[in-house]
Amino acid sequence: QVQLVESGGGLVQAGGSLRLSCAASGGTFSIYAMGWFRQAPGKEREFVAAINWSGGRTVYADSVKGRFTISRENAKNTVYLQMNSLKPEDTAVYYCTVGSDYLRVQAARVDYWGKGTLVTVSS
Repeated sequence: QVQLVESGGGLVQAGGSLRLSCAASGGTFSIYAMGWFRQAPGKEREFVAAINWSGGRTVYADSVKGRFTISRENAKNTVYLQMNSLKPEDTAVYYCTVGSDYLRVQAARVDYWGKGTLVTVSS
């Protein structure tokens, strides 16, 4: 059974930073792409970032480009999302996901989701 467990969310002031982590279990995740989505209150879930199996390729939503960085540590089956220069509009529940290819992850063509971690950015 594939499990994805996010952590690292919390309350931060605008301009601050947070690092999210997602620990994966139940599979060989070093061969899969991983990614992050988010869902703000009253809005649909949207893509944030994705990374390929080796970490050599990444893709970001325009809204976070230059502020967020996705990375992974295959030895720990963990993917990270470093979020800098946070804005109130970044407030959302952040979800981790895994897929066969990082572009398929970007398109939300995935089978597994974590339960999410809440990020709240105050103004």
